[in-house]
Amino acid sequence: MADTEVALIIGGGPGISASCARLFSREGMQVAVAARTPDKPVLEDLEVQHGVRRFACDASDPTAVTGLFGEVRSALGPPRLVVHNIDGRMAGIFRRGVTEADPELVRQVFLNSPFSAFLVGQQAARTMLENEPDANGVRGTIVFTNASAALKGYPRSGAFAMASHGKSGLAQSMARELGPEGIHVAHVPIDAAIGWTQEDGSRAHRLAGTTKDDNMADPDRIAEVYLQLHRQHRSTWAYEVVLRPWVENW
Repeated sequence: MADTEVALIIGGGPGISASCARLFSREGMQVAVAARTPDKPVLEDLEVQHGVRRFACDASDPTAVTGLFGEVRSALGPPRLVVHNIDGRMAGIFRRGVTEADPELVRQVFLNSPFSAFLVGQQAARTMLENEPDANGVRGTIVFTNASAALKGYPRSGAFAMASHGKSGLAQSMARELGPEGIHVAHVPIDAAIGWTQEDGSRAHRLAGTTKDDNMADPDRIAEVYLQLHRQHRSTWAYEVVLRPWVENW
């Protein structure tokens, strides 16, 4: 087992993924971030400021995902923490009744969310089953980010509900299958807009506006939850942690 833990985050962006990469790096891990477009400024900054390694990967492509895990293993070592941070959302699938939904967009959402989660989860499991157990008897942790649509299907949002429910079912099945093998699988539905830090220091969401009085989820705090999940003792593993701000109406 490598002296330094390796963390792999799939779905690189300025919110949860960037916050996880910064925190994991500060905690002494070697961190890899994979994205379809790995030359995003935020990912380049993570590389310069925190030594994060960037990888290109279309997580809906089986060959690309297999190749990604091989590249990470060769460059850093086998990951012991994998975060799937892709929910597949796109503007064209919201506020569309079931009779209006574009079948091609629905297919893309499915490929980008539950199908990519399956591909990543499969490769993560194969890798971690070969890891030597740590002092806690654990081989690794897989965290699936999800949305509130994993818990309830909103009207005029069937495609996203289908994708989110699918990812939830996958995570639950994997948790039951892999827990006895020493792999902690956790599912984190986030019932909130996520306000990430802007260049001026404020936190904002592209649709919900600027954060006020902690009315949006803070990605730095989400990252802390992910790290805590990874470090939980196996006698008290949490499977599902639902995160929402104190003012959220649910």
